[in-house]
Amino acid sequence: MCAALGVGLLIAAFQAPAQAAEPHRLALQISDDDPVKMRAVLDVAANVSRHYSGQGEDVEIVIIAFNGGLDMLLADRSPVKERLVNFLKSMPNASFIACGNTLETLAAKEGRRPPLIEDISVTQVGVAALMDLAEKNWTIVRP
Repeated sequence: MCAALGVGLLIAAFQAPAQAAEPHRLALQISDDDPVKMRAVLDVAANVSRHYSGQGEDVEIVIIAFNGGLDMLLADRSPVKERLVNFLKSMPNASFIACGNTLETLAAKEGRRPPLIEDISVTQVGVAALMDLAEKNWTIVRP
């Protein structure tokens, strides 16, 4: 009887709904003023998102821009603006973060703070944001 009870509990355990797995977490760095690298960042984000959604798994993606890579997120000069705007609309699991220090440097050099594309967040220090994510077990990639 004890064995039957043990087998019954074992079967019940396998039939219990699986707990949701933690989402995969990817942070992409863009720090170069290079349209090829900017497109590569968007390609990597799209490919990773498609891969995990195809497996029925969640993935969170953050793109952090600083130094020359900040141009990717600027409304008045992004060489990938149209694609980035479409990306923001079609991929709710992806977000973009601009480095506040880089914005301040540009503002001092240009006499005004350059406008960001809509729905872009700002952190004070882009590299520190990457470090914080790495310390929380995010995967950091610089395509």
